[in-house]
Amino acid sequence: MKKKVFKALAKINKAILPSFTKKRLDLSKASKWQMALFGYKLWVTKNALD
Repeated sequence: MKKKVFKALAKINKAILPSFTKKRLDLSKASKWQMALFGYKLWVTKNALD
């Protein structure tokens, strides 16, 4: 059940949220909201793959 929720959430994130890897964002120069968004997307992806 938990994995299905995270997979659905990952698909929604992919459709709505910006992709920093496509924009070639340098993480050392990212703002706080960009780092928070990156961390959130990483957390969702990690839980969807477990």
